[in-house]
Amino acid sequence: MSLNRRRFIKNAAFVGLSGAGGAFPIGSNARQQDTDYAALDKILQEPVLKTGQFKDPIIVERVELLRFGNNFLCRVRSTDGAEGIAVSNNMMMVHLYPIFVNRIQPFFKGKDLRDWETLLEEVYVYQSNYKMQNLALWVPLATLEFAVLDLLGKVVGKPIGQLIGDIHHPAISVYQANNYRGKSAEESIDLIEKHVRETQARALKFKVGGRMSNNADYPPGRTEKLIPLVRKRFGDDMVIYADSNGSYTPDHAIRVGKLMEEYRFDFYEEPVPFDWYEETLEVAKAVTIPIAGGEQEPSMHGFRWLIKNNALDIVQPDIFYFGGMIRSMRVARMAALKGKPCTPHISGSGLGYLYMMHFVSAVPNAGPYHEFKGFNNEVPLECPTSTLSSDGGVVKVPTGPGAGITIDPDYISKHKVVTA
Repeated sequence: MSLNRRRFIKNAAFVGLSGAGGAFPIGSNARQQDTDYAALDKILQEPVLKTGQFKDPIIVERVELLRFGNNFLCRVRSTDGAEGIAVSNNMMMVHLYPIFVNRIQPFFKGKDLRDWETLLEEVYVYQSNYKMQNLALWVPLATLEFAVLDLLGKVVGKPIGQLIGDIHHPAISVYQANNYRGKSAEESIDLIEKHVRETQARALKFKVGGRMSNNADYPPGRTEKLIPLVRKRFGDDMVIYADSNGSYTPDHAIRVGKLMEEYRFDFYEEPVPFDWYEETLEVAKAVTIPIAGGEQEPSMHGFRWLIKNNALDIVQPDIFYFGGMIRSMRVARMAALKGKPCTPHISGSGLGYLYMMHFVSAVPNAGPYHEFKGFNNEVPLECPTSTLSSDGGVVKVPTGPGAGITIDPDYISKHKVVTA
């Protein structure tokens, strides 16, 4: 294993162990063991939601999807008056709301939310929903899960993290994510610096390649100029990640990866298209920089293969794109068995960053830095326990019940129930 790859995994493992209490076997010993599929399958059978906190049934009276313009809220109410609310990934839900209303919402009425993990399996086959596996199914289902977790947290007076694990990370160190494809290397570096300085982040991620572009750069020559510029501008102490969004074929990805190694980058995300499993493994074997991926992965079985075969060094489930925190925690647990950190991807719009923080707070093998694109100020809310902003590159995770926020009731009242 390379020095650079050891450097990242060692740092991530330390972060994971700092509050884990030995929950998962993270570190060099786990990394070296020849983990078989049976061990991963055993992890997948272990429950995530801590249902022992709920003595009485929590029966769903109503599930609603609410819309105001292109903003979507999910509201869940139980028969005993408890309520949870979540903000969807609006960029996706504007296209997917019929699936929520027609294929997911009807299934949950009258169900006991203590059975949530079983219900996830049942709704997957309800009306053959499995045929829509990917963003079409998982974004609507994740939206509902975040509202359910908000409700359950309010019932027991605990934050979401304490429903899906123990709190290992009460504050999250962030990396500033940037996307300036289409601009020259010189324009890009100035904009990257501006946003990094605003958040005081000690890590950053920028885009290389042209996004699923079959080796085309955007504009031509940008990547080869920008990689050395980023290291020169920020110095040796800055943690630097790069994301190609599947821009390359394996040979080209390896060449770019070697350049990143020369400038001591800390991970290389999606070097080839996300569903090129064998090619991802080919790149991982050829370079020493840690390979990250999973943003677009829709399948638990897919993650299982990527983890077992060491195609990824860092797993990045997106908690919206992958269907929620319960499923994503199973990925994090599989990764932990192999000594790999989990650095979840955050999809844009809504309150994705808030939900990601709650998830990361409960992940023992969380990576050292997590994605930050700036907080969405379009949703008026109050959070008594966190500013929800970066202070010296660190954001405090809310500690209030459920999601730990209160959305302005007047804003909620502007939304109308979606019926079709």
